[in-house]
Amino acid sequence: MEIICVGNELLIGKTLNTNAQWLAKRATTLGITIKRITTVGDDVDEIANAVREALERKPRFIITTGGLGPTFDDKTLEGIAKALNRRLELNEKALKMVREKYEEYAKAGKIDAFEMTPHRVKMARLPEGAEPLPNPVGTAPGVLIKTNGTDLIALPGVPSEMKSIFDEYVAAMLRKETGEITFFETSIYADNIMESTLAPLIDITMHDNPYVYIKSHPIGAEEKPHIEIHLSTTAKDSKTAKDRIGKAIIQLSELIRDKGGKVKLLKNENN
Repeated sequence: MEIICVGNELLIGKTLNTNAQWLAKRATTLGITIKRITTVGDDVDEIANAVREALERKPRFIITTGGLGPTFDDKTLEGIAKALNRRLELNEKALKMVREKYEEYAKAGKIDAFEMTPHRVKMARLPEGAEPLPNPVGTAPGVLIKTNGTDLIALPGVPSEMKSIFDEYVAAMLRKETGEITFFETSIYADNIMESTLAPLIDITMHDNPYVYIKSHPIGAEEKPHIEIHLSTTAKDSKTAKDRIGKAIIQLSELIRDKGGKVKLLKNENN
């Protein structure tokens, strides 16, 4: 799977890209491997180029975030349409979703009066053949487009809306693809050992445990090393995953202690 994040605010450092982190974490826990995360600005050509390049790599899923709203700089669907060589067209299902949202807002007194302005209608203009995904907490629908074996899913950039559509509709698509595959991760912490000394020990452990990925993350200063060691695996069931991680932890811990280091198991996450 690939993730494409759209927004000038991400490129200038105004907004921290928490959407990418959240999506990567959620997809990984569902057994999906993230191959690439790309960030582009609010430019039709940049968006189109990013989508085309991703499609050339033939991922099973592409998820975009941002650029689905009513303002002039919300250009993601235009970029996707250009990448796919499709027209943007008024999607009646999407229009109904948007209309019903604004009717609800008017009844609740959140807006003065119900009116389908051109800017609101804009959110219902989707690439040909697209399927709108209801937005439980916002107005702009998500969008699903199937093309040449890839499911291209466009989600809003507002985190609450993105998460809501993902959990309600997208997670099931990913789970259907992966079946019962389980992702398991945990961390151990090593003290009194430098990362350069730790590196060959990780190499040995990964060689002997080929289904376990191990990554070191230095936290302390070099003169007083404190290192988080993150271990993860994807397996057909949770027992297999836990057994793999457990075996790797035992081996790596023994190697670290042989070098005079100290090991502590601090957290355990089974997602």
